[in-house]
Amino acid sequence: MTNDVTDDVTDDVTTGVGTVYARSLRKSFGDRVVLDRVDLDVRCGEIVCLIGPSGSGKSTLLRCIDGLEEIDRGVLRVNGEDLGFREEDDVYQALTKQELAAQRTRIGMVFQQFNLFPNMTARENVMSGPVLVKGTPKREARQRAESLLASVGLEGHGDHYPWQMSGGQQQRVAIARALAMDPQVMLFDEPTSALDPERVGEVLAVMKDLAERGMTMMVATHEMGFAKEVADTVMFMDGGLVVEQGPPKDLLCNPREARTQKFLEKVLV
Repeated sequence: MTNDVTDDVTDDVTTGVGTVYARSLRKSFGDRVVLDRVDLDVRCGEIVCLIGPSGSGKSTLLRCIDGLEEIDRGVLRVNGEDLGFREEDDVYQALTKQELAAQRTRIGMVFQQFNLFPNMTARENVMSGPVLVKGTPKREARQRAESLLASVGLEGHGDHYPWQMSGGQQQRVAIARALAMDPQVMLFDEPTSALDPERVGEVLAVMKDLAERGMTMMVATHEMGFAKEVADTVMFMDGGLVVEQGPPKDLLCNPREARTQKFLEKVLV
């Protein structure tokens, strides 16, 4: 792995770079409440793993933090900025689409289904954001893409199209593509759920390397071994609520809440 994965990731308490802060988040779709009174503190360089049954709100929480969904109420700050809003004379004003897009370039998101552009090679997928969004010269973006592909174990795969790669390789391209935008926070939404079992380790190895390099990460996952080994905090969600959270050795080995205990009895076999 090369140092291109994260360059000098440091905590900046003043600006909040690489942090996520939420208080009393609420999100609903029609009459269905999917997030309710969610509080969150993620400091720079911390790893938070979200666990819980399907439909518990993990993916929606990540999508709100990435700006893909707008919260109904509450406070949400990412990298020290109110996401989607600015405060003017004690009144919150919605950002323009362009301003929100600029905020989102500092947040990396990796989805379950890779979401690669099928008509682009691996190299072109990684180059696309810097060239089209940030205006990076193509030669510079190409060099960075090659370096990032090498950093996720895909040196020499730049000319491959998604259909020519395994699921694990495609997901590693997706991670490289997110990193190409130089994010300060990385979000992973069940990044291994669509993979064959033998490919899961490839992606988890890249994520562990990111964690070791100090990248701030939030990961929705069913990989309890990964959460136990890498996370600073594990957060158990159910029904849109944060039922409990704490260090992995406490929450995974000695959960306090009956709902958490019941869930872990089913997944820790």
